[in-house]
Amino acid sequence: MPDTPAPEKPDADKQDWRSTVFLPRTDFPMKAGLPQKEPLFLARWQEADLYDQVRANRAGREKFILHDGPPYANGDIHIGHALNHILKDMVIRTQTLLGKDAPYVPGWDCHGLPIEWKVEEQYRKKKRNKDEVPVKEFRAECRAYAQHWVDTQREQLKRLGIGAQWDKPYLTMNFEAEGTIVSELYRFAESGQLYRGAKPVMWSPVEKTALAEAEIEYEDITSTQIDVAFEIVESPIPELVGAHAAVWTTTPWTIPVNQAIAYGPEVEYVLAEFKSGTMDNGPRQRILIAKALLQQVQDRLAGSIAPVLQMIGSDFAGTVARHPMHHLGGFFARPRPFLPGDFVTTDSGTGLVHMAPDHGEDDFELCKAHGIEPQFAVEADGRYRDDWPWLGGYDERRMSVINPKFNAPDGPICSDLSEAGALLAASFDYSHSYPHSWRSKAKVIYRCTPQWFVAMDKPIGLHHLKSTAEIRWEGEGGAPLDPAHHVADETATLRDLALKAISETRFVPEKGRNRIGSMVEGRPDWVLSRQRAWGVPIAVFIEKKSGKLLVDHEVNERIVAAIKAEGVDAWDEERAQEYLGDRYDAADYERVTDILDVWFDSGCTHVFTLESGHWPQQRWPADLYLEGSDQHRGWFQSSLLESCGTRGRAPYDAVLTHGFTMDSKGMKMSKSLGNTISPLDLMRDYGADILRLWALSVDFTEDHRIGKEILAGVGDQYRKLRNTFRYLLGALDGFGEEERIAASEMPELERYMLALTAELDVVLRQAVADYDFNSYVRALSEFANNDLSAFFFDIRKDSLYCDAPNDPKRRAYRTVLDTLFHALVRWAAPVLVFTAEEVWGTRYPDAGSVHLLEWPLVDSEWRDEALEAKWAELRSLRETVTEAIEPLRRDKLIRSSLEAEVTVASNADPKLLEELFIVSSVRPGETLAVTKTDHHKCGRCWRLLPEVSEDGDLCARCEDVVNG
Repeated sequence: MPDTPAPEKPDADKQDWRSTVFLPRTDFPMKAGLPQKEPLFLARWQEADLYDQVRANRAGREKFILHDGPPYANGDIHIGHALNHILKDMVIRTQTLLGKDAPYVPGWDCHGLPIEWKVEEQYRKKKRNKDEVPVKEFRAECRAYAQHWVDTQREQLKRLGIGAQWDKPYLTMNFEAEGTIVSELYRFAESGQLYRGAKPVMWSPVEKTALAEAEIEYEDITSTQIDVAFEIVESPIPELVGAHAAVWTTTPWTIPVNQAIAYGPEVEYVLAEFKSGTMDNGPRQRILIAKALLQQVQDRLAGSIAPVLQMIGSDFAGTVARHPMHHLGGFFARPRPFLPGDFVTTDSGTGLVHMAPDHGEDDFELCKAHGIEPQFAVEADGRYRDDWPWLGGYDERRMSVINPKFNAPDGPICSDLSEAGALLAASFDYSHSYPHSWRSKAKVIYRCTPQWFVAMDKPIGLHHLKSTAEIRWEGEGGAPLDPAHHVADETATLRDLALKAISETRFVPEKGRNRIGSMVEGRPDWVLSRQRAWGVPIAVFIEKKSGKLLVDHEVNERIVAAIKAEGVDAWDEERAQEYLGDRYDAADYERVTDILDVWFDSGCTHVFTLESGHWPQQRWPADLYLEGSDQHRGWFQSSLLESCGTRGRAPYDAVLTHGFTMDSKGMKMSKSLGNTISPLDLMRDYGADILRLWALSVDFTEDHRIGKEILAGVGDQYRKLRNTFRYLLGALDGFGEEERIAASEMPELERYMLALTAELDVVLRQAVADYDFNSYVRALSEFANNDLSAFFFDIRKDSLYCDAPNDPKRRAYRTVLDTLFHALVRWAAPVLVFTAEEVWGTRYPDAGSVHLLEWPLVDSEWRDEALEAKWAELRSLRETVTEAIEPLRRDKLIRSSLEAEVTVASNADPKLLEELFIVSSVRPGETLAVTKTDHHKCGRCWRLLPEVSEDGDLCARCEDVVNG
């Protein structure tokens, strides 16, 4: 940015010409004061109903719908919330700037375990037992807790400058939304996709509920690993009878529910003699292990192992072992068959895998195929049930299976196995990754319980899908959508439809397609049920006699109507007969009390937000979903499955994902490390526009960083942009239409700047289309800094300050500045929402908000390839000359470039080059040379010219202006 010239203090006998120089004038301050000013703008926007003004201004235009993924109503916003909502706001504002009608309805997830957990914490502080509180009272407290944080987060997000329909957000706990969620569940029930079954699912013993994959995070832990001997009692291979099958596990607590042993049919095994290193004269024990794991087993058992017989896994058919605790009788006395398992590998362990169908997916499927049923031995809190013979309710050593002491080498499992002579080895030294609940941070287990599922691989049938022709948005005309189904045939399954939808969706970045695609391709059936209180009920009835799910549309409609009117409390035992009507007897039916997975709640938000008509300016499907990359397994996927299962296609046309914000060292933020950065603190110290500029300057598609040094750089970037606007405001003081001049009458430099503006217009439009906001901000900043401040403004400051007001060159310059002002303030408005408003209001205090404006009108005819190429060469030459002048400045041979005379090899007009280089004179020559001029300085414009007889006198131009 050029310095504002202030003529040197004249000698006493010299004329002071400062009052005749046309210096920029503006009240726009260089000091931003964002933390103080921004709340004033927010109050002004709210008073003026700016969001509604924008909606009215864009009514009837092409729509763009970004559907907001609901943040969870639990705690203050963090830096991830800030980044996410700034990106969403940038999308909405740029689409609005392009002239589209882009409404933005924010929303919140309000049900679920985290809120229950917080309310229970409050109970524990008051020494209250949650189970003794009436469920409706408990839900009311959960609802109040959620509403508190909705209100808190809403104000915090407003402070970021997010433009939205804040007075009418969508909440999953609104009665209408709760009823809609239940009605969507019935779509799955009526199509036969909903079923109740017993399968191992991720279970939190601490939270006493099933968890979805999206609620799991993995941490490195150290566990006990044990090798256990199962005596073989039957086998078609005689040598195996009496020997022991060695199995290895890192979850000793699953041994009490073992029901079989799996082997690899193609794996080579050996029967070996094992001699413990601590028993020099003791008997040798024969053990069966995989040949490839012989050395690993020997190392763990700390003894010698000598193979005596080799065989292949397929030879084991018909082999039976007995449980080490067979002496307890009952369940433990049953035979443990050897079963072929394709999943058995020789990567680790012994090559023989103990099967507990209650606690493993492979275990469950293999045992089920051979008629072996789960036992449901482990209770919701992670303890064995009271009547379980080994470590059940009457054993004083009873504790949760996730307790490290329970599984320790000296814990009750290992001590009992050792006493039974079955513990070959045990050590607490196995490091591995293990799933934890992201809420409680406690370890989870696989636990087989009766749960409700949506089938991934059952044909749906076209007649069960809601036709897209039925989905109408209630805006202007209520026009129906394209009725064409994205469905292959009647045999299509939910997995088929979801994978097809993924192939038809745009992903930014593209790698998101493979990420969500691989997850959907391999995911098990969707577990919908949770065993908690605060959530939308799985409001269905089961016939007690047959165990069948009651599917009756009239019953379902009565339930939905009640929940939409009264909320989830309407699903009450006392009203069962009311819902069942005259056709069914409530005594014959079980009312299900499980609640829905909150991911099903959020997966339904597209229905009650985009389809319902409660927000008339919305329409289905959304153009864009935008969330963090973790939502490929969360909201993106739950929305995809819900919509594909009921409508046959995704509820979105495009998905944009962003990475996570790390600290300045690239480390994940956590309270324990003390490296978290609060957006609330940043806004208090720097202002929201600085935070917005940071968020839109980083490559948000990858993990990125924030810290004091990074924010200092962002602050410098902001100050340069602000200074650009300040210069434009000052330079345009008093500009009127009578001063405007046509582009065709302008000097080359002005026409070149218009060409660059048209080029920037193309770049920015493409960046918006690509959601490439990093490039958008970079292009805008580089244009302001490099093309304007360091080049155009620098060259033309002489004309602005010293030419006559009616001089064509000065008029052309100011005309281009006006064009630049209108373009830049609009282009900057989606990024710097407060600063752009301040800039616009400074020049046009009565013209309304800058955020009502549309994309600037840029004439494509301004582009001139020949002119751009010529000036690109001239700019390169200017840089060369500037570098040549710098040593003379550094050595104080000259004070400024105006004192330099330049010889340069160029055919360009020397007068043009004098302006371009900002020097006293330019002469053509074969080599570049710079010397100090001996001309005198004009007392008004400071140029050193041959026509000035002595320092302080006026040049001819200034003489004309002063006397004109």
